[in-house]
Amino acid sequence: MISEKQTWDLEVLYPSPEAWEKDFNRIRPLAEAFLAFRGRLAESPAVLRDAIAALDDFERLGEKVYTFAHLRSDENTADNTNRARVDRVEALFASLSDTSAWFEPEVMAIPEETMNAFLDAPELALYRRSLVELLREKPHTLSEPEERLLGTLGDVLGYPDKTFEILNDADLDFGRVRGEDGRMTALTHGSYRRFLESADRDVRRRAFRKMFGTYHKFRNTFATTLDGAVKRHVVSARIRHYPSALARALAPDNVPESVYRGLISTVHNGLDGFYDYMKLRREVMNLDNLDMFDMYNPLLPACRREYDFAEAVKLVREALAPLGGEYAEKLSLAFSQRWIDVPERRGKRSGAYSSGCYDSYPYLLLNYNRTLNDVFTLAHELGHSMHSFYSNATQPYHYAGYSIFVAEVASTTNEMLLFRYLLDRSSDREFRAFLLGHLADEIRGTIFRQTMFAEFELLAHELVEQGIPLSADLLNEKYAELNALYYGPEVDADPLIAVEWARIPHFYYNFYVYKYATGMSAAIQLAERLASGDPAGREAYFGFLKAGDSKDVLDIMKDAGVDLSTPAPVEAALSYFRSTVGQLRRELGR
Repeated sequence: MISEKQTWDLEVLYPSPEAWEKDFNRIRPLAEAFLAFRGRLAESPAVLRDAIAALDDFERLGEKVYTFAHLRSDENTADNTNRARVDRVEALFASLSDTSAWFEPEVMAIPEETMNAFLDAPELALYRRSLVELLREKPHTLSEPEERLLGTLGDVLGYPDKTFEILNDADLDFGRVRGEDGRMTALTHGSYRRFLESADRDVRRRAFRKMFGTYHKFRNTFATTLDGAVKRHVVSARIRHYPSALARALAPDNVPESVYRGLISTVHNGLDGFYDYMKLRREVMNLDNLDMFDMYNPLLPACRREYDFAEAVKLVREALAPLGGEYAEKLSLAFSQRWIDVPERRGKRSGAYSSGCYDSYPYLLLNYNRTLNDVFTLAHELGHSMHSFYSNATQPYHYAGYSIFVAEVASTTNEMLLFRYLLDRSSDREFRAFLLGHLADEIRGTIFRQTMFAEFELLAHELVEQGIPLSADLLNEKYAELNALYYGPEVDADPLIAVEWARIPHFYYNFYVYKYATGMSAAIQLAERLASGDPAGREAYFGFLKAGDSKDVLDIMKDAGVDLSTPAPVEAALSYFRSTVGQLRRELGR
């Protein structure tokens, strides 16, 4: 029997299905109230203010209604009533998809002299930042009929992504693999990682070859879907008069291309430290050469420990003590107010996330299984939720939602603080080595691997911009070259690694993955400063948590003490990685 204390409290959001229905039925009238401002935005600052406020009202209620629906559905994905609620919300949103298509073009059409006067008007003081941000996109905004037309094509243009998802998640059959226990087990996306963590190299090899052999068979289909997605990004950039797909993708965050390209070049300069870790891993595993299926098994598997949820909560609370008493007090609300759905159970959505809206708790979904990784996941998701908590408590709705660019910073900072806490309080040499190996692998996967992905993604878009189609052979060739560059001389990779691009969903997300690498680089620097007890550093960090979308993301991070417009944070993270590997060597006596 699951304790109520280990489930989230959604009744504070809607105490009954009838209460949810009441709000659901208010969404369309709110959309119509916003539409009533169409053609009137240039009348006065007050009218424009009221139009923006009406749009906020419509979107805010829509988010609340959807949040309850999807959280309730994720409790039990097999419950048709809950799934139907989500379907109804999505269908309503689809029917209202062109509700706001007119708004941005009409704002853009306001004469410059009039708009300049509007921006100085007290009535628009709250919205001045978002209007300036919107006007920054004026050269790239089309006419209202054109914007409406593109809006209607959104679903159609998304079919490469949908085809990838269906093929990858539903249609592919990877067969079965014999595990360490001798039993044949279905190879799935979920079980693949467990096979790669096996201490038996033959098990890892069999799983790798089975998985990637399947992708190899379908490589031409996957090349077609990826080519279609990349072409959509390239054509969209051209339609909107951007110089490149990269520029188009970075524009919403006002991030210059130098940040993206600088990340790649800085990581290239730090690959010697990564090669050293590959050498250490090879030595500890007593192999002549590493292969790509040798990257995920723990160097010291005997050090695995289990933690019940109460222990995990205690560890995380103690690890986050450098954030101070106020943070600890607010963090306790996650447990007293029941923000978290903890246990794994049949029908529950897999994985973990933080989700909510301006009018809800920042809920967390976990599937807690007592592992150290689960403890780190708790710290990570609480980082997201506390970021949302402070942003929502500080900012008005219009600026409360923060950019994906900064979204991983607070969560990863929490993980770094947990790592430091566990390492500092342990005198067990093997466990310390286990922790250091865990951290080295996290940095490997988040900075080095994601930067390699970012470089491949950039290369794919530049090829299409040059009129070169993305065939499977070309993608294999380019991916294999990058993999060899990043993993270095200690790795003799199975040739099947060349088709790994086919299984990465993030390549359809339009220059998304670089944010993982910049986010972790920022988190390493922030955690170091917080752990030092620097009061100014803590105050600056709270400024970041509370900022929401009130400034450009680079300015928010600069205020927090991390200037991502320069290579310095990534260089510092790479130096930290080298130090971690050196410390790991010492703990292992190598």
